[in-house]
Amino acid sequence: MAVTDIVTLDNLSTKLPQWRPDAANHLYAIVDMGSNGVRFSITSLAPPFSRLLNPLFSTRAAISLFDALTPSHAGGDGLVFPEQTIIDVAEAVASFHRVAVAHGVPQEQMYIFATEAMRRAENAGDILDAIRASTGGLGVQILAPEVETLCGAVMGTRSSLVGVPGGALFLDLGGGSVQMTWVDTSTPGYMYEAATAGSSMPYGAAKLIRVLEHQSLETQALEIDTLRTGIKSVYDILCAKFPALQAIRDAYDRGEEANVDVYMCGGGFRGYGTMLMHDDAIKPYPIPSISTYTVDGAKFKETQRMLSINASYEGKIYGLSKRRRQQFPAIVQVVEAFISAVPNIGHVTFSGGSNRQGALQMMLPPEIRESNPLEVLANIDPLEKHMFDAGLELLLSSLPDPSIVSRMPTILVPGLGYLFIKELWTRAGHEADTNASISLHTSIIRDPGCPGLTHLSRALLGIALATRWGSFLSPADAQLEQGLISIIQRYGSEALFWTRYLGAVAGAIAEILPFSPASAEELKQAVEFKSEIVQKEHSRVVKLSIGIACDHARRLDEESLIDNIKLATKNKNEGSPKKVSVTIYKRA
Repeated sequence: MAVTDIVTLDNLSTKLPQWRPDAANHLYAIVDMGSNGVRFSITSLAPPFSRLLNPLFSTRAAISLFDALTPSHAGGDGLVFPEQTIIDVAEAVASFHRVAVAHGVPQEQMYIFATEAMRRAENAGDILDAIRASTGGLGVQILAPEVETLCGAVMGTRSSLVGVPGGALFLDLGGGSVQMTWVDTSTPGYMYEAATAGSSMPYGAAKLIRVLEHQSLETQALEIDTLRTGIKSVYDILCAKFPALQAIRDAYDRGEEANVDVYMCGGGFRGYGTMLMHDDAIKPYPIPSISTYTVDGAKFKETQRMLSINASYEGKIYGLSKRRRQQFPAIVQVVEAFISAVPNIGHVTFSGGSNRQGALQMMLPPEIRESNPLEVLANIDPLEKHMFDAGLELLLSSLPDPSIVSRMPTILVPGLGYLFIKELWTRAGHEADTNASISLHTSIIRDPGCPGLTHLSRALLGIALATRWGSFLSPADAQLEQGLISIIQRYGSEALFWTRYLGAVAGAIAEILPFSPASAEELKQAVEFKSEIVQKEHSRVVKLSIGIACDHARRLDEESLIDNIKLATKNKNEGSPKKVSVTIYKRA
């Protein structure tokens, strides 16, 4: 492959052949030659779980291509890779190639991507030739800036989400560059629109730390000013291009409370997110992964506090390498430049996505790429879907106001509700306190990196399922529960109340029908709910009526069932109902 073999938006479809469901092999090996390190991965796109981008192998070589760039002996401004770097990269890729072959990955489904550092090197052809020679002919695909924006900032981030209807700013900070664009997944062709509208600026963490550590104060000030001007200019362009973003900006300028949500990926931004998580008010923070960790704009803006912690904290910070901490001042400069350009930041979510996920997403057909990953994960048998839908409808009917599910996060969001119902009758032979504990722990570690399973989704699932089992917890588990509760409470006290309420209602369903129903009709005939909110003098009370089929009512301890719901939903938090009153009636 020649050095001029650049992947552009125009030739992308020929460089990334489309996935076929009837293919003999669904394994893909990807080498992502970033400026800060080289990542290797093997992924399965086997149906029906193709959308989940199931990782089978992953490792990283700590080779910084950007740091390796040195001035050319020919003089001028040219940069080249030293001979030893070429050897190291070729050996690392060759080693991974052997691993990929051992896993059964076909040669034609092995891809090597390179970005900013490779685009800058005068002797990039030498490293491409060395890789080709050491792997039996594999070429390197150098991503043009707009394709790097597409695969990293746009689809790499989007891969971990159910969707972003309404739009948000997407940013990616690597070692050599930073990308920024606007993404609205409800718009047809949004990925190409976002890639062409966005911009890539040569201010990655590795490059900028060089400036801060080795250049004069005058040069530093000039580069930082250029960075800030560049991000401001990109934001102006995006506002002019996307009316929804301009409307948010105009409303904010008029003094209204109008915020823009932000999604960030790339090692640089994940490093900043990891520092925020280290300093989180929830201690210990219950979920280990940085992917889909979310903070509000006020916390995100505490850049100087994060810089101070990085400088003063002597121990190891979980998730932050020595190199990332060394680059942290440069990361903060990029974050502050973004804050200066976009002061009205709502929530910021950090994504574990990268060029790997983005490229694989682009291979999938739209109907799979845009499908809800939580529904894919639930993998409901079509013959059982009516029963699961009936379960969701039953839970929804227990709410006094159906709009609750659209006003705040609940366990009933599409996909998550299926996962919840699948667990209602699981492990019924074990003690309730054991099941409550398992529910909490499983929620934070199950399906690591799975798209759609955000920190909030995991918290909702854990608390609702633990409540279904009565929340009988040991002191250690109570601490984990409180951490998950605190995540939910960031979205309002009502979100927590209704999560517990739905968990308690689900527990009642499982008590009335102590086995997974064979059909939707069996579930509907067994139980029904009616509810309303009654305003008392100083509080609101939910009045819940439960209609139970006579055949099931005969063996129930009604007093115990009522007490379980009342205990689970007793609430002291302002802004949400204080308690639930329960009555039971018999159905024919």
